[in-house]
Amino acid sequence: MDRLTELRQALGRAVDKLNTPAVVGDPAQFDATELEITNLEAEIVRAEKAQRRAAGLARPLIVVGQGAEANAGDDEEADECTLSSLVAEARSYGRREARRLMMGDCVSIARRGLGFSVDRSKHFRSFGEQLQAIFSHYASKGTSTDARLIRAPTGAGEVDPTGGGFLVQVDFIASIFMLAHDMGEIINRVNSIPVSGNSNGIKIPGVDESSRATGSRWGGVSSTWAAEGTTGTESRPKFRMVEFDLKKLLSRMTVSDELLADQSALTAIAAQAFSEEVMFMTEDAIWEGTGAGQPLGVLNSAAKVAVPKENGQAAKTLVKENIDNMWSRCWARSRKNAVWLINQDIEPQLNSLNQAVGTGGQIVYLPPGGLSAAPYATLYGRPVIATEYNATLGTEGDIALVDLSQYTKIDKGGVQMASSMHVAFDTDEMRFRVTYRVDGKPMWHQPLTPFKGTNTKSPFITLGAR
Repeated sequence: MDRLTELRQALGRAVDKLNTPAVVGDPAQFDATELEITNLEAEIVRAEKAQRRAAGLARPLIVVGQGAEANAGDDEEADECTLSSLVAEARSYGRREARRLMMGDCVSIARRGLGFSVDRSKHFRSFGEQLQAIFSHYASKGTSTDARLIRAPTGAGEVDPTGGGFLVQVDFIASIFMLAHDMGEIINRVNSIPVSGNSNGIKIPGVDESSRATGSRWGGVSSTWAAEGTTGTESRPKFRMVEFDLKKLLSRMTVSDELLADQSALTAIAAQAFSEEVMFMTEDAIWEGTGAGQPLGVLNSAAKVAVPKENGQAAKTLVKENIDNMWSRCWARSRKNAVWLINQDIEPQLNSLNQAVGTGGQIVYLPPGGLSAAPYATLYGRPVIATEYNATLGTEGDIALVDLSQYTKIDKGGVQMASSMHVAFDTDEMRFRVTYRVDGKPMWHQPLTPFKGTNTKSPFITLGAR
């Protein structure tokens, strides 16, 4: 039970006590009880104030955009629209058109979803046009600054007040991340929460459950079958606060003077490059981040279960028993969302898996069915996805079974864009820098002991080194 609830219950008991004949008839008891009530009321006020401050830190931002400071002066307000809904629309559009999304596609979808109408006096028509304006600002040492450029917030509330730069226009932000999600296989499967422009973190309550044994479910809720007229044993759930603190990801790109002069080419190349880099670094951190200055990855989570190799198993091999054991350790409720993540080096081993049935056998690994059928291979009916992040064959992490919906990522909507005239200046080049604030971690902090059985379960299963 949280402290505020305890205080309110104590206040109720004190008020009830105050109204009893014994206390009303005894001045000393009445004064003491009245003082107790006054102190409890004051403590409740303080506790409520502290709770409101914590809630202010943790309040997520629903609207995709740059925050009020980025859109100051705009006549229109963006419709409420989450990044996930824009990503879903973009992916649907890509499937309908049977081609890979381009920056122009994403900009159109973002503007339609956000209700964003381009006003030439306030907005840039393309990402390349904004990059050219940023270049002009730095090339002129600030004497020629486009009025449409909006400075990134610095100072109070920012981890690095010297970061500087300009905010990327809201429709371009959404487009960059739509491209990143479209290209990624991990980032679009995690639970994503955007946070407000004034927050550098978020606190999310999680159930502190480590066992499914009776009396331990939900951290301490228990039930008993009781005869009529009897009361059960008191029990209560147990919670823990999962804290996220935004980390800074810096992506840099050096471009030539010739490319800077070509707005269309600059838009296409810069958008693709930054989208791919943000996607790659974020997904790699989700997979194996250390948690120090970057998100905490699945591979380094205390909730991960590493299934050991079979006795006598040869080095750099994969056998059917490995797959069976990994599947058996996956939390049952995660199986419907789980995917297999593999390094491509392991595919020859997967193709050779088989299960003996009498004098014959049956296929264990089902390869993808081509353009007209399943786009992914499957094991136990779940997709098998090759990534660049999994370790090579024989190393822990070369194959994993994970439910990424049990991983939470937070990010800040405002992406800062800056450039430097001090890098590669002698070769007549300009370097742009994009700053992305992000954090993430599994919502589980340890494997779960089952109600019956001995082996712990988890949404994050790897195969040990062989």
